[in-house]
Amino acid sequence: MPVGRFYAGIATVIWSPASLQYLLLHRSAQSAVRPSVWECVTGRVDQGESFDDTLHREVHEELGVTVEVDHILGTAHYYRGTPLPENELVGVVYFCTLDHTTPIRLSAEHVEYRWLPFNQAIELLSAPDPSTQWTRRVIQHAEAIRPLLPRELLGFQITAGFEFG
Repeated sequence: MPVGRFYAGIATVIWSPASLQYLLLHRSAQSAVRPSVWECVTGRVDQGESFDDTLHREVHEELGVTVEVDHILGTAHYYRGTPLPENELVGVVYFCTLDHTTPIRLSAEHVEYRWLPFNQAIELLSAPDPSTQWTRRVIQHAEAIRPLLPRELLGFQITAGFEFG
């Protein structure tokens, strides 16, 4: 297979430790990509930008807030639309925290947000489309791994960060 090009991106699950809830965003029906689906913050890495920088930029652009980055949940490989080389994306999925009382300012990409406990988030993410099912798996993974993360590891990661740059 010839060497090709692909996009790099981030996604982040945002969780409130105080309320034990996950933040989900409802995309605009006018969105060119994944219209009207519920999702977490996502975005593409710009040229010259690190994954961590992208995470903070996208969260600020989409929500108007700053999150605490706790852990990397995993990686992702998918296509933004038809599975063609120009739509291929690889990414890093982060687990972040934010106080649920922090005021959120949605961008034009989203029309609504909800803080939901795990069971209600899973119920909301029941549509059969691949994007919704991907978000559902990510939330399930976050819920499973969250209680397993030792405080010492979280403290180290929060302080040291994830970029080796």
